Amino acid sequence: MKDISQKRHLAKTITWRVLASLTTFVIALIFFREDPLAAEKATGVALTESVIKMGLYYFHERIWYKSNFGLKSRRSAKKIE
Repeated sequence: MKDISQKRHLAKTITWRVLASLTTFVIALIFFREDPLAAEKATGVALTESVIKMGLYYFHERIWYKSNFGLKSRRSAKKIE
């Protein structure tokens, strides 16, 4: 079961990062719109932000997965087993 959850977290990380990076690209493109290199700069910002935040999100998700914070049902299920 552990392997499945890691794959799920990785898939969630990638799909979220694609959506978030597209948003960052559009915002950066708007900010740089007067610059002839606007698309190149927006791409650089989006790619850099993507790589850094994808790693941060994955580890953040794994930490929360291991945490029991706010999960009363998880403790109850362990007692039943």
